[in-house]
Amino acid sequence: QSFQNPFTKEHTPPTHTHVQEDAPVPDRRVLVTGATGLLGRAVYKEFADNDWDTMGCGYKRARPKFEQVNLLDPSAVRQLIQEFKPHTVVHCAAERRPDVVASQPEHSTQLNVMASGWIAKESAEIGAFLIYMSTDYVFDGTSPPYREEDTPNPLNTYGKTKLQGEQAVLQNHPGAAVLRVPVLYGDVQSLEESAVTVLFDKVQHSNKSANMDNWQQRFPTHVGDVARVCRQLAERRLEDSCIKGIFHWSGNEQMSKYQMACIMANVFNLPSSHLRSITESPVVGALRPQNTQLDCSRLERLGIGHRTPFLTGIRRCLWPFLLDKKWRQTVFH
Repeated sequence: QSFQNPFTKEHTPPTHTHVQEDAPVPDRRVLVTGATGLLGRAVYKEFADNDWDTMGCGYKRARPKFEQVNLLDPSAVRQLIQEFKPHTVVHCAAERRPDVVASQPEHSTQLNVMASGWIAKESAEIGAFLIYMSTDYVFDGTSPPYREEDTPNPLNTYGKTKLQGEQAVLQNHPGAAVLRVPVLYGDVQSLEESAVTVLFDKVQHSNKSANMDNWQQRFPTHVGDVARVCRQLAERRLEDSCIKGIFHWSGNEQMSKYQMACIMANVFNLPSSHLRSITESPVVGALRPQNTQLDCSRLERLGIGHRTPFLTGIRRCLWPFLLDKKWRQTVFH
């Protein structure tokens, strides 16, 4: 028996004001890199659902829906952009796992820095607006909240490669935008796809105690909200060439991984006594900044942005991974 997710609203098409039948639909093309990833899928969907001619590219998981493109090959990048001639490029492709970047710095630098520079150069050449996705990890976390003009000081190699990527983008394409975001979650294909949803595994296995970080302060942000910001920036840019430079977007609910895990348990009425709060800074893996809260007032002043409450968002995306099917039946049927 399959269960309908009770948290997913039926998709209702937006109501449009009446336009003449023969009014031409503007031809707006957008290219999304990393379209197979958690953020890329949301960005692709947001543009496609809002009358943009949308092309996505990926690598390992690309076919059949997306173009398979090796972004480490500058001639492939050039061909892709020259042939599709997008008005906007949203560059989501990156190595985003700090521990992987630390263990494979060369490959990560190629993807996070060099490929970003090539994409910026080709986008600038055809006059396309570029949005480069970056991270709150460009900051050291010692004096939040951070504004766009605050001096970056990344603590780990991941943050350093993303900062170098920002610099490569803005050098090659002064009209580009950099959008820094914190830890992301959303409609994951597996729990491991997000540093937020991966916690649900430990929450559900309540027969063994689990240590949870209660030191680092995070601002979990829904990929659907970030995708909307990208589209709003792209649409605003069509009217206003001043839309460029660095922007911040983030959820506004502060919590540690331990607190996220407790909320997950609470949402699904699961025990949480096996979760153990660890309040000292982690000693294994890449260095993490303690609190990199982003000040989002630049976008807010532009009237751009939307925030999904964590409770709503996390319930919706974890529901399919709930092990206790019996509970799902009793609560919703």
